[in-house]
Amino acid sequence: MSENTIEAEIISIIADVSGFDPEEIKPESKLADDLEIDSIKAIEIVVALEKKYKISVRDDDVPKITTVHETTDLVSRLLQQENMIHVRS
Repeated sequence: MSENTIEAEIISIIADVSGFDPEEIKPESKLADDLEIDSIKAIEIVVALEKKYKISVRDDDVPKITTVHETTDLVSRLLQQENMIHVRS
């Protein structure tokens, strides 16, 4: 799965939770400042990402994702880790 595909899917999830149009959401958009994502909405986004990609986001990683781009990077990294685990199994 390409990073562009992941980014587009993440933007769609963020749009659903935030109420912003996907066209308004850019990779550099700040979740809290630009998209009005509070802690409750952040949890909704994380849960949606975990369900969609079958990944587990650690609680201490959540405050570190402040932009759409950082969210995409985290999901991509977790997906790579999952793939490595499945390859070894």
